[in-house]
Amino acid sequence: MIQKSPDRPLSGTYRAVWRWHFYAGLFVLPVLMLMALTGGLYLFKAEIESSAYGRMATVAPRAAWTSPDRWTAAAQASAGGGQTVSVLVPERADRAVQVKVRTDAGERTVFVDPHDARILGSIEGDGLMGAVKALHSLTLLGQPFNILVEIVAGWAVILVATGIFLWWPRGRDVAVAAPRAGDPGRRPFWRDLHAVTGLYAGLVIAFLAVTGMPWSAVWGERFSTVVRESGVGRPAAPPAASPWAHAGPHDKPAGTGWTMEGAVLHAPGHGPARLSTVVATATQAGMSRPYLISVPSDPTLAFTVAAAVEQAEDARSLYVDGRTGAVKADIVWSQFGVGARAFEWGVAVHQGHQYGWTNRILMLSGCVAIWLLGISGLMMWWKRRPKRGGLGAPPAPPGPRARAAVLGIVLPLAIFYPLTGLSLLAAIALDRLGAAVLRRRPGRAGA
Repeated sequence: MIQKSPDRPLSGTYRAVWRWHFYAGLFVLPVLMLMALTGGLYLFKAEIESSAYGRMATVAPRAAWTSPDRWTAAAQASAGGGQTVSVLVPERADRAVQVKVRTDAGERTVFVDPHDARILGSIEGDGLMGAVKALHSLTLLGQPFNILVEIVAGWAVILVATGIFLWWPRGRDVAVAAPRAGDPGRRPFWRDLHAVTGLYAGLVIAFLAVTGMPWSAVWGERFSTVVRESGVGRPAAPPAASPWAHAGPHDKPAGTGWTMEGAVLHAPGHGPARLSTVVATATQAGMSRPYLISVPSDPTLAFTVAAAVEQAEDARSLYVDGRTGAVKADIVWSQFGVGARAFEWGVAVHQGHQYGWTNRILMLSGCVAIWLLGISGLMMWWKRRPKRGGLGAPPAPPGPRARAAVLGIVLPLAIFYPLTGLSLLAAIALDRLGAAVLRRRPGRAGA
C-alpha cells in the first residue's frame, strides 16, 4: 500500500481495488497461513524425521544385505499381516529400509535392518511429516477440502496483483519501499510493515501459489491432461511395452513426480513376482540410491522404481517386471516434454530442493512473509474496524470505471483458475446482498 497525501482523496479505482484486496485477504489468509506453516515445516522434512525417527532409521553398517524378500516378509509379519505397498531402499549402509504395509487397520511404515531383516520399529502411515503434508494439501480434513487448494492459490495471486496496484506510486504519493520507525500502537506502522513485506515477498508468494496448483483437485488434473494430450508432457511408452495405463487407487506409484503420477505399465506373466528380482534389476540398471519401489496390488502390473532426487533433472523411473526382472520402460528427464519439465522444475523449487539451501531459505521467507502479511493485515483492520460492528470493508465506489479496474486484474485469473472464478462469483453475490441489506437499514445508507 502507498502513503497517501493528506490533501488528496482516494480515487474510485483505488477504492475498488482496495475493497477486493480486503475481501481476498478475508477469505483466504487464514487458510493461506495454515498452508504456509505446514509448507515451512515440510521444507525441513529430512531434519524433522531424522530427529523423530533417527533411532529406528539407523543401523550398524555391514558389507552385505540379506534378501529383499525377507524385508517385506518381516515387515508384514510385524504389522500383523497385510500387503507391502512400497519399499524405500536407503542410500547408505547405516540406514534402515522403510517398508510401507497396508493392513485392515490402515497403513504402517516399518523400519527394517537391510542386513538381517530385524525389525527396528514402525510408525502409522507416513508418520509426522505425512500428516503435515496431508494438512498442507488439506486432504487431512477430507479429500473434498483439496478443492480449497485451487481457490486459495488463485486468490493468493489476486492478493499479490491487487497489492502491487495499491502500492504503486501515483503522482505526489510516495511508495513505501523500506521499513520506517513507527509506533506499533498506531495503524501506519502495520500499514508500512504490510506494504514492505508484500513488496519484497509478493513474487515468491505468487510463485508458491502457481507451482502448488499441480496438486489441486480440478485445475491440476485438467492441466495435466492438456499437457499430456498436447505432447509436451509425459513421454510415450517404449514401443516394446504396453501403453500407459491409469493406476487404480491402491496402485499409484509413489515418488515418480507430477509428470508420471498415476502412470503404470502392464507386465502379465506366470509365477510369483519378487522384490529381490526388482532390486537386482535396479542395481544392474545403475539406479542411484535412495530409491522408492512401488509394489502393485494388481499382479499384472510392473513394479515402479523411482529415484528419490533433489533436482528435477535427475528424475528417473524404472518399470520392472517382478517375475523376470525385465525393464519395461526407463523414463528420464530428457524424455519429458517442455510442459512437463517446466512443472517438474517448479515443483522442485516449490519444495526447496532444486537449488539447495538458497532455495530452501527463499521458500521459507515466502512462508514467513505470509504470516507477517496476515498479522499486519489483521492489525490494520483492528485499528480501523467499525465501532458499530460489521466487517469494515472499504466502501464500494460508484461507476463502471472502478469496476473495470478490478475486473482487469481479477477476471484473467478467474478464467485461468475456474474454481477461483466460481468463488469470485459467490463473493460478488454476497457483496451485492450485503449492500442491499445495508441500504434497507435505517441510518446506514451509503455505508
